[in-house]
Amino acid sequence: MPSPRPQPLEKRIARRVGRKKANVFLRRDFEDLGGYDQVGRALKCLTAKGQLIKIGYGLYARTTLSPISGKTVAAKPLPSLTLEALERLDVEAMPSSFAQANSAGISTQVPTGRVIAVRSRISRKIGYDGKYVSFERRS
Repeated sequence: MPSPRPQPLEKRIARRVGRKKANVFLRRDFEDLGGYDQVGRALKCLTAKGQLIKIGYGLYARTTLSPISGKTVAAKPLPSLTLEALERLDVEAMPSSFAQANSAGISTQVPTGRVIAVRSRISRKIGYDGKYVSFERRS
């Protein structure tokens, strides 16, 4: 009996994304499925189909359909995706000075969550659709 034909890499990645509970995926999560270039092409196809959204270099997020605009958007808000991505990248994150000032009662401005304090240096841009998170270095 002939062995079953292996599924295309794109389908195997989509199936793995569907099984995981995480909302952020790194390119290295799929390196056991194929070569670097093959995985990149498959992720690009999944992004074009709207099953994933690219939020940074080697960072992809789960998507959902926006009930307002009908466009494909990330399943979670950008600040929570960024915190999850930083955790996956082993970068320690903490509340920004804006969030601390608000919670201490020093400021009445509500922070947007688009500024995240980190302990170590990070040079990645994390965001999508023209909206990016800023990083504030804190010790």
